Amino acid sequence: MVKQLDPKKFEVIKQTLPVVKEHGEAITKKFYQRLFESHPELKNMFNMTHQITGHQPKALADAVYGAAANIEDLSQIMPILERIGQKHRSLQVKPEHYPIVGEHLLGAIKEILGDAATDEILDAWADAYQIISSAFIKMEEGFYKSAETQSGGWAGFKNFIIDRKVRESEVITSFYLKPEDGQALPSFLPGQYITVKVEIPQEEYTHLRQYSLSDRPGLDYFRISVKREGPKGEDIGPGVVSTDLHQLYNEGDVLPISAPAGDFYLDVDSNRPVVLISGGVGLTPVTSMLHTINANQPDRKVVYIEAAQNGSVHAFREEVRKVSEQNPNITSYFIYTQPSNEDREKEYFDREGYITLEWLQEVLPSKDAQFYFCGPLPFMQVVNSALNQWEVPEEDIHYEFFGSFGNLEEA
Repeated sequence: MVKQLDPKKFEVIKQTLPVVKEHGEAITKKFYQRLFESHPELKNMFNMTHQITGHQPKALADAVYGAAANIEDLSQIMPILERIGQKHRSLQVKPEHYPIVGEHLLGAIKEILGDAATDEILDAWADAYQIISSAFIKMEEGFYKSAETQSGGWAGFKNFIIDRKVRESEVITSFYLKPEDGQALPSFLPGQYITVKVEIPQEEYTHLRQYSLSDRPGLDYFRISVKREGPKGEDIGPGVVSTDLHQLYNEGDVLPISAPAGDFYLDVDSNRPVVLISGGVGLTPVTSMLHTINANQPDRKVVYIEAAQNGSVHAFREEVRKVSEQNPNITSYFIYTQPSNEDREKEYFDREGYITLEWLQEVLPSKDAQFYFCGPLPFMQVVNSALNQWEVPEEDIHYEFFGSFGNLEEA
């Protein structure tokens, strides 16, 4: 049973929440600075690009505020906690890491707030953190057990061999992975991801990245389809992991991966119509959903919508077209914002421009469906806004951010 916060300390938390929210990103930036100075080995677990962009500090600030605001009843934010817990399990965050995080989080609060962070305030936040971390540890214990004890499962990272490497577009390459030990693969829910551990030449620390599985469960391989990321700005170089996977890793090479994880997945127990909407490399999880439905529920109605800049960067075009041509219950639409002359000549796309509510209402039989979407944040904000305007029920809207955070309400 989760410990309850003392009423007096709960009042302290409520009174100080606005201040912590106001200084949240400053606190979490200071937290990561303190953490990595004291425990540089933890850089092996974090996406350091997200530290540079500020994505990770903002994500942590939002998570800390959200958890503290609901400290009396964490079940109110259970979906958020489960999403974080799944990522923690995939990255191998363990119970022994939580006291380290707590120490430096409280230290960061003290540093940023200065004399305003009294002993009474720090004591209340220490107790609140203890409750939150205990909830995570208990939840993640179940995730670890499930990953290890399921048929074909394993603990930690397991070596996989790149059986095939297939160029899907100018920017996306698929890696077909098979276990080095030849054992059977565990099942997974279509939409979930794996964490890949990559050793980069001349880099002191290993890099962990999460990639959605882009094919269906039940095969003798896992497939990930990786976009080679370009420069992010003056202070941020090209996607170091994605670039090395594209350029340095070849068939026969070994990649350690953790068992599938994630809370964004197809409702495989339902027969309701499904609408799969993606932008760019966001097509990877929904393509897994498409193949799963085609194999296991061929009578289930599916509309698959992919938005891309043009045909040169569009992955799985022929693969998806083939599925939709062979199964009358599956319809696919490709939307290009900047089609090339070749795209026009060969009729590679169905619509030029962008996804709009009006267009969705034209091509979809009804809004009575389960909607799954993934892609760049601005794209997802537009899709979410359209679905909300159409008054699609909240329980029928499912999405995943590629990265550490996002806010769909900023469209």
